[in-house]
Amino acid sequence: MIFTPDLRWLALLVALLLAAPLTALPDAAKPPMQAAHAALDRGDGIAAEAELVRAREAGAARDELAAAMGEALLQQGETVRARQWLADGKFAKGTEGYGFRMLGWLERIDGNLPAAGGALDRALAFSPRDPLLWVEIGRLRYAGGEQLQAIEAADRAIAIGPDNVRAIELRAQLLRDAQGWEAALPLYERALEIAPDDISLLGGYAACLGELGRASEMVEVTRRMIAIAPRHPYAWHLQAVLAARAGKNDLARSLLARTGSRLEDMPAAMELSGLLELEAGNANVALGQLSRLAERQAANPRVQLLMARALYEAGEYDQLLARFGGAAQRADAPAYLLVLLGRAYEDRGNRAEAAVLLDRAASASVPAMVPIPETDPLGVLSVRFSADPGSPATAVPYVRALLGQRDLAGARNAASRFVSLHPGSADALSLAGDAALASGDPRSALSYYTRSAAVRFPDHLLLRIGEAFDRAGQGAAAQPIAARYLAGWPGSRLAARIAAGHSAELGDWHGARLLLESLRSRGGGRDARLLADLSLAQLRDGDGQAALDTARQAYALQRASPVATQALGMAYAELGEEPALARQLLEKARRIGGDNALLRQALGKLPRA
Repeated sequence: MIFTPDLRWLALLVALLLAAPLTALPDAAKPPMQAAHAALDRGDGIAAEAELVRAREAGAARDELAAAMGEALLQQGETVRARQWLADGKFAKGTEGYGFRMLGWLERIDGNLPAAGGALDRALAFSPRDPLLWVEIGRLRYAGGEQLQAIEAADRAIAIGPDNVRAIELRAQLLRDAQGWEAALPLYERALEIAPDDISLLGGYAACLGELGRASEMVEVTRRMIAIAPRHPYAWHLQAVLAARAGKNDLARSLLARTGSRLEDMPAAMELSGLLELEAGNANVALGQLSRLAERQAANPRVQLLMARALYEAGEYDQLLARFGGAAQRADAPAYLLVLLGRAYEDRGNRAEAAVLLDRAASASVPAMVPIPETDPLGVLSVRFSADPGSPATAVPYVRALLGQRDLAGARNAASRFVSLHPGSADALSLAGDAALASGDPRSALSYYTRSAAVRFPDHLLLRIGEAFDRAGQGAAAQPIAARYLAGWPGSRLAARIAAGHSAELGDWHGARLLLESLRSRGGGRDARLLADLSLAQLRDGDGQAALDTARQAYALQRASPVATQALGMAYAELGEEPALARQLLEKARRIGGDNALLRQALGKLPRA
């Protein structure tokens, strides 16, 4: 009888033979190689590298180690050394897909996105159903401005490997960006059930817990991370963040110091380090740390204000005025920046310039949004955009410049072209929303903003959505969005301010008070407007003495502020104390800031003069 094999099994056998390495690892190299992969699976690149060195000493060939060693070094942030193992593309039979995936990762984090795409295309030829490859494709798409397509890649990775922890982790990160920390938490918990000792997962989970205010649970997770990988820096960074939030700055500095230089290029660590040095009185040290970050994040208002504070406290008044003088002339200049520049002028003896800035800061108004200015001429930006309209580096400044010149039609056309080239980009959609809003088309702006928020929802986008609803005559529609945002990102100060305002509008003064008191405890104690708002909420909540104490703090900070002056006068009037002083304060507030219903109501409670 002639045996005829089943062709399906024959095809499987051929595939297995083709996938098998040409040469097997030496027996002595197998245990350390297995240990290295276990370390890589839990995110411990340091331990993985040590095991791979042992495998090489036991006779493993370079091409057999290349992909794994590349990953071990990438996990440590050692990109230069990783390139030495990955760049030539020489990987042992059966590890090609893995190796080219690592090369794609390397090129992505080095900013070589086309090269990363080429490496991942090569990896696809070897392992099209590798969930980890689709995870890397998702990360590349996200970095390249194709965020909606990144979500699709993450979903495909999970479909291929439902229990693949990297796929679940990526989906958690994308969900966190769009819906907040609470939404991502169950995915992290699901992944940790599969891989309880995974350092990367534990780090993401700990960050979620911390942002949700579950500090004790976060500490437990970071201690577990340290027990698993004592030299891994991220756990110490997370503990430093927690200590800083608790006001334990010396402890935070000590914890951050334990990360060494391994997080020196991580923006969050750079910002925290600069802030801690400022709080410790080391302004010159902080200045050195914040300068690099401020250059990298020129549009990040928090970082720029920290930089301004560092320049002021270091006595670098010339640099402060040169760098931020233009920003101070804008209608939307933050009150804190105006105060810093005003004090710098005072310290230089220029009281006239100081008075103008400090008076503006005292008004503490919240202006409408205005475009971010561009330093390059419009003509130069136009040429760059024409040459490369799909690049954020050319499209974003060009549209901003057009908005600044009030060429609204041109801005909308350029933004629409950018969106057409990158329909899945959150940045492109947000920019198109800005152009539509500036053009008086709030409904189109809301459409763009909503699509952008489905990918990434920073709090400045919440502010824009609120303004778009207001301009569309639907201001109340923003209230539930702000409430959901605050639930997802409870650490957002802007969302808390917006939600407090909504609570006050609805007559929920107790809710407004709780939100504002939380903001005061989280660093808002030197914001005169916040304190004035809190004083009113305390007053309306029936706690006149607390309102008086808070108003006194606001007035001590800014005696020329009409809102702080009015808050103090209202508190005295409500308590029936110091009626002459109350009238004096309320009349002063009227002279500075004009009349309003609250002021008239408070004056009506005072005995006639």
